[in-house]
Amino acid sequence: MNTQHPLFDLTDKRALITGSSQGIGLALAQALASAGAHVIINGRDAAKCERVAAAFTARGETASVRAFDVTDHAATQANIDSIERDIGAIDILVNNTGIQIRNAFIEFPLGDFQRLFDTNVTSAFAVSQAVVRHMLLRGRGKIINVCSVNSELGRANIAPYVASKGALKMLTKSMCVELAKYGIQVNGLGPGYFDTELTQALVQNPEFTTWLKQRTPAGRWGKVEELMGAIIFLAAPASDFVNGHILYVDGGMTAGV
Repeated sequence: MNTQHPLFDLTDKRALITGSSQGIGLALAQALASAGAHVIINGRDAAKCERVAAAFTARGETASVRAFDVTDHAATQANIDSIERDIGAIDILVNNTGIQIRNAFIEFPLGDFQRLFDTNVTSAFAVSQAVVRHMLLRGRGKIINVCSVNSELGRANIAPYVASKGALKMLTKSMCVELAKYGIQVNGLGPGYFDTELTQALVQNPEFTTWLKQRTPAGRWGKVEELMGAIIFLAAPASDFVNGHILYVDGGMTAGV
C-alpha cells in the first residue's frame, strides 16, 4: 500500500537529474526515487551511471540511464528528445551538474573561468531550454536548479564559482518570470557545505573545518540525506505555488554574519 502523502507523492513522474552518478546529485536522485519517481541518471561515464541505476532497480525503484555531457549542446538536445520519445515525459528536471576550481583571483586562468560558467550556468540553460520545449506542450513541469550558499556569499579563491552560482540564482528567477504562466515551476536548491566524496579535501582540512563549524550556526558539515526533504518538496505538488524561490539548506549559514 502506498502511504506517501499525496502532496509529496511522485509516483508515475519521471525526473532527469544531471550529474547524478555521485555526490549530491546521487542523493537527490535517491530522494526522488524514494517518493516514487522514475529517475533518469545522467553523467559522462556511462558504466558508472549503469552501476548506479542497477542499485536503484535492486531496491525495487525505477531508473534509466542517459549518459551525455551537458556542455555538449547537440548531445543534450538529442538526448532530451530521446528521453521524451523512449522513456516518457520529463516531469521534473534537476540541473545539478557543477564543478569547482579554486585559485587566487589574480591568478585564475580565463579558460578555467569559462569552463566553470559552461558547466555551472550554460549547461543549466541549455538543458532547461531543451526540456521546456516539451513541458510547454503539456502545460506543466518542475525545474530545480542546484544553486549554493555561494549564490549569496563570496569566499576567497573561488570568485568565478561564486559568480556562476549567483548567475544560476538569477537565471532561476528569470525563468520563473517567463515560464510560471505556463504551469512550470522553477526554483533553486541552495546547499551549504556538505560532506561528500567531492569535498573530502576540505572535510579533512582541520583549519577549514574549524572555520566552517564557527561560521555555520548548526556547527557542523551537512549530511547529503538532509537535502532529501527539500528536493522532494520542490519536485512535488506541495510546491505548486512556489516559484522563483531559492531554498537554502545550509545549517543557517546565510542567516547571519
